[in-house]
Amino acid sequence: MQAGSEKRGRLFVVAAPSGAGKTSLVRALMAREPSLTFSVSFTTRPRRPSEIDGRDYHFIDEQRFGQMLREDAFVEHARVFGHQYGTGRAQVARALAAGQDLILEIDWQGARQVRERVSESVDIFILPPSRAVLEQRLRDRRTDSPEVIERRLRESVEEMSHWAEFRYVVVNDDFAQALEALTAIVHGQGEALRSDRPGLGAFAAGLLG
Repeated sequence: MQAGSEKRGRLFVVAAPSGAGKTSLVRALMAREPSLTFSVSFTTRPRRPSEIDGRDYHFIDEQRFGQMLREDAFVEHARVFGHQYGTGRAQVARALAAGQDLILEIDWQGARQVRERVSESVDIFILPPSRAVLEQRLRDRRTDSPEVIERRLRESVEEMSHWAEFRYVVVNDDFAQALEALTAIVHGQGEALRSDRPGLGAFAAGLLG
């Protein structure tokens, strides 16, 4: 979609508990959907060795984040695991006005704010197939300490409890199938992936129970 198009862009919001495979799925989706642009969030958390400033996040300090909050510069923001995260209002507005489709990785708190403020948003929640798989994926990443992993596991239940707030839910059991599901949603063919579909409530209850 070219800049200057009369059709406004869409903002695809993808949320998930840590370890559900969100980042890998989003990167694979963008590789096959060149019309999508990644919306780079601001954060105060330390940069991991594999991350690049401006590509993965805009890494800023608490003082700068606070200044942006006072300036109402975020379309959403949240404190997660002790660090601040936010999506720049101006960047999103420019892209959507130019007809650009954006994809944004945030948590359920941020997704709730975007849902209320951006009419072009399409929100998607990714669930793991089981808690055991979620724990294994977190440990396999080898980027967090055992203490952080335990905390993420405890808080994942709270995060997953918000799945029904989202328009679409994808269960990441098989990566290729989950990627196909995301692709279908982007192309407006995600009716079978709606959060109110039969059977999903029982599955989620088992996951949370």
